[in-house]
Amino acid sequence: MNKKRVLILCTGNSCRSHMAEGILRAAASDLFEVHSAGSNPAGYVHPEAIAALDEIGIDLSGHTSKHMDEFLNRDIHTVITVCGNADQACPVYPGQVNRYHWGFFDPAKAVGSESEIKQSFRDIRDQIKLVFEAYAAGVQEGSAS
Repeated sequence: MNKKRVLILCTGNSCRSHMAEGILRAAASDLFEVHSAGSNPAGYVHPEAIAALDEIGIDLSGHTSKHMDEFLNRDIHTVITVCGNADQACPVYPGQVNRYHWGFFDPAKAVGSESEIKQSFRDIRDQIKLVFEAYAAGVQEGSAS
């Protein structure tokens, strides 16, 4: 059985989309082939995003920032945007059946002390974890795809 491909998009593909990709892979790697990309990739994965997921046992250290056009010739079943800019820029992908938009604050834009910025990444990680684990559970129960 071929796994359905899920593509998670944000603008920079440096924080939110990578956190969501890692969390969804951990929650449902038996159901999906999960990827992330950006409409204007930053060219790196934010070190605080890597650290925030490492705290919950998910390794993003091998992830790279990719442009969403790299997936135009791939059979993408579901597109999930995690920021408004990517939602507006998102093309329709071959085979695309579902499209969801779940927006989250960009923790890369957080200001404050080092500990406050780290906490912003943790907060967004926890919000993403809640939403994407619920999505995976719904798919496993057969109520979504």
